[in-house]
Parts: sequence; structure tokens; C-alpha cells
Amino acid sequence: MKIKCDFCKTEYTIAKIPATPVKCAICGHTWMVKTPNAKNQLFVFLAALCALLSAIIFSIVVITHYRTHDNNSAPLTASIVKTELAPDGNGVKHFIVSGIIENKTDEIYGAPNLIISTYDDNGKLVNTPETFNPPVTLLDAGARAGFVYTLRAPSAGVKKIEVSLGKFEK
Repeated sequence: MKIKCDFCKTEYTIAKIPATPVKCAICGHTWMVKTPNAKNQLFVFLAALCALLSAIIFSIVVITHYRTHDNNSAPLTASIVKTELAPDGNGVKHFIVSGIIENKTDEIYGAPNLIISTYDDNGKLVNTPETFNPPVTLLDAGARAGFVYTLRAPSAGVKKIEVSLGKFEK
């Protein structure tokens, strides 16, 4: 603990508060060392504790908001780049769909299954949607991966093709 002479302001370091008056070695002034106010120390401790708790709560709120915003803004996207028709061995034409799956965040995500749906002129499903595995297991932050998939269902009546993502994991 530090004490200071009331007269010349010389500072001393002591282990414990003496019960008797102390004398300054420089000026000879004698004074009683006062017990520090415990309320002040308790107040400082409580203020620091409140500041720490406030920082923790603020961090939790910011992280929760970030995660919610991140999930709501579609961290992964899939899009079709090109479609072409190709006949199989029996001469039946099938669509070959080429596209990209992209991670638009700054975190790694597990790549979900891709789902391709086909529609007619009226927006009605032509065939059962086909699900297939992505070309990669994980997508790094900002990464893209191309995919190519040949639809099993014939192309008859198909006017529109869409790709979507299954459930993704972080």
C-alpha cells in the first residue's frame, strides 16, 4: 500500500497500516495513516463488474443479430449458368444443367444437396424435382463451385428449369 506525507508529499510503500503515527524520514512530519475507505474499493469493483457484464451482453446481442441476419440473407446461393439438350442412348432428349453454388459469407459452410425442378408454360411442375450431391463438401468463405447435372426425366414439356438448395449446415 502507498502512503504520502501530508506535509512534503514524499511517498512510501508499506505492507500494512500501522496502529501508531508514522514519521516522515525527509521532513520529520508525523501523521496517522488512515484506513482506506472500503466503500470506494467496493464501488470500483462493482462498476468494473457492471462494465464487464454490459460488454458480454452487448457481444451476445451483436453475435445473435449477425447470425440471424446471416441466415436470413441466404449465405449460399445456387444458380444455373447454362442448359443444353442431349439425347441418351435411346434418342430421348435430356437437359444437361450447368451452374454455380456460391458462399456469399466470410465463414465456411457445408454445401447442401442441390434440387432441380422443371416447369411448364403455366409454372406447373413437369417432373418430380431431382436432388443431387454438390460437387464439394465444404465451401470456404466467398468460394464458388461449378456443377453439371443431367436430368433423368425427359425434356418433353419443360419450359423453365430452377435450381435450389436443400438445408445447409454451418
